[in-house]
Amino acid sequence: MELIAVNKKARDYDIIETYEAGIELKGTEVKSLREKNVSFKDAFCRVKDGEIYLLNLHISPYRHASHFNHDPERPRKLLLHKREIKRLSGRLSAGGFTLIPTKLYFNDKGIAKVEIALAKGKRKYDKREEIKERELQRKLKEYMKYKGR
Repeated sequence: MELIAVNKKARDYDIIETYEAGIELKGTEVKSLREKNVSFKDAFCRVKDGEIYLLNLHISPYRHASHFNHDPERPRKLLLHKREIKRLSGRLSAGGFTLIPTKLYFNDKGIAKVEIALAKGKRKYDKREEIKERELQRKLKEYMKYKGR
C-alpha cells in the first residue's frame, strides 16, 4: 500500500466506521496522484441519486499534460457496493453524521483507493481533551528519552 495523502482534519471527528472505496479518475489525475499533488482541504462526501461523490478534493493538474488536463476540484464518483451506499445513506439521513475522506492511497495492485469514514463531529471540550492528552504523551516520551541517556 502506497500512501498518497492523509486528511489531518479528520481528527476533529469521532470516527464510527470506515470504508474502502474506489475512485473514478481521469488519466491525468492518476499521474498527479503518483506525484502526490493532492489536498484534502475542505473535502467531504455527499450521497446523490444513489451514488456517493467526493467533493472539494483538490488534485493539481498534471504539469506535463497539454489540453487534456482535468478540473482540479471536480466532483469524483466513489465506487462502493449498492448495499454499502444504502447503509451509509440511511445513517446519514438519521442526522448527526457526516462522510469524510481520511486517506488516499494506491493498493497492492496499483489502483487508487480512498478510505472514507462515517463520522460525528467532536465537541470543543473533546478536542481540548485530545490536545491535552497528545501534549502529555509527547512530554512523557521526551522525558523517557532524556532519562534514557
